[in-house]
Amino acid sequence: MVPSGWDPFRELAGLQDRLDRMFRDIDRTRHEEHFMASHWTPPVDIYEADDSFILKLEVPEVSKESIDIRVEENELTITGERSLEPGTNGDQYLRMERGYGTFTRSFSLTKAIDVAKIKASVKDGILRVELPKKGETPPKQIIIEGD
Repeated sequence: MVPSGWDPFRELAGLQDRLDRMFRDIDRTRHEEHFMASHWTPPVDIYEADDSFILKLEVPEVSKESIDIRVEENELTITGERSLEPGTNGDQYLRMERGYGTFTRSFSLTKAIDVAKIKASVKDGILRVELPKKGETPPKQIIIEGD
C-alpha cells in the first residue's frame, strides 16, 4: 500500500527545479566575474558588399581616440578601451553587466583586400571598417623565351 501524500514524480520535479536554480546561480556568478574583469570583447558583424567587406564593431562609450586599428601581415587588429564613468571606481557599482577595460579583436585578411584604401568611422557607438577589394587582375599569358 502506497502512502497517500507521497508522489515520487513530484519529488523528482522539485529536485530538478533546485538543480536548475543552482546552475543558473553558478552561471550568473561566472558572468558577473567575467564582466568585472579588465578585458571585454565587443561583438562584431562582417558582411560582403559588391566592392568591399564591411566590419561593424559595437563600441558604445569608447572614444575614437582610444581605438587603434592596424594591419600587419594580412591581419587586421583593433584595440581600444572603455573606461568607467569619470569620478567612479568599480567598488561603487552595485551591478556591473557591461565590460570595461581594454579589448582586442583580430581578423585575418585575404590578399584580395586593398590595404591602402581601408577606411574607418564611428557613429552611434558602432565602429565601421570598410575593407575595399582589390581590382581583379586579368589573366596573362607567359611567353617562353629561348630555343
